[in-house]
Amino acid sequence: MKSKLEAGEFVLLAEIEPPKGVDVSEMVTNVTRIKGLVDGCVVPEMNSAVMRMSSLGGAVLLQGIGMPAIMQLNCRDRNRLALQADLLAAYACGVRGIMTVTGDDPRFGDHPQTKPVNDIQLMDLLQTVSRLQQGRDMAGIELKGAPSFKVGSTINPGVDKDGLDQEVKDFQAKLDAGVTYFITPALFELESIAPFLEAASAHRFKLIPSVLLLKSLGMARYIARNIQHIHIPDSVLRRIQKAGDKERECVKIAAETAAMIKNAGFGGVILTTMGWERKLPEIIEAMRG
Repeated sequence: MKSKLEAGEFVLLAEIEPPKGVDVSEMVTNVTRIKGLVDGCVVPEMNSAVMRMSSLGGAVLLQGIGMPAIMQLNCRDRNRLALQADLLAAYACGVRGIMTVTGDDPRFGDHPQTKPVNDIQLMDLLQTVSRLQQGRDMAGIELKGAPSFKVGSTINPGVDKDGLDQEVKDFQAKLDAGVTYFITPALFELESIAPFLEAASAHRFKLIPSVLLLKSLGMARYIARNIQHIHIPDSVLRRIQKAGDKERECVKIAAETAAMIKNAGFGGVILTTMGWERKLPEIIEAMRG
């Protein structure tokens, strides 16, 4: 992945959820089925604030079976000591990609009584990564060997016009802090992010939009009505509604969306299936077909 990004080539990523437990057999099976088909896998850090195996554990596991892994990192669950320790551990175990995110509010997860840590904020974390890569920790103490990561973060190009200026400023600040690629929320068409693309046109190749596999018409309608900054065109809803095999139609929509993003000159795509990782080979095959 690192060499492709540096060369401006399209990268194909997949999101792989770690298990809620210690049985990793399904995770390993799903990843094995896409080895050689994707450039790497992003391992989320407890998406939706639902307790699962850590991203560090999942990423090390994937590296061990020959799949380049990107460890997700947020400030919600760990203080500055633990964040630095996890970064050093990840690098020592072969992980070369990280993605920094804000982290979902634990009030909406399966442990709503959780107290978020947030000892440092996202920009502080990016500066910490930069400092570690220069060979010193947050206290200024020299490291015995420095890590070297490909650093990613998130950006929301689908914001409305009132939030656009701030999103562009955040984008530039993250670039200045060393971020080399940005993963976006789920994208279904380009019109909704056109204003952001115009403002950040020089860096389009650093954007890696998410392609979300819709599981049902109900899921698609819920997202269209309730999830801010994700626009699902009515034409997509009608396609699913009219399809005899709705699951297969959703796979086709995901594959066509990924192909559209590639043809539009973005830096890559990340396929997100929300627990349906078994569908990844089918989506990838349809993309190529």
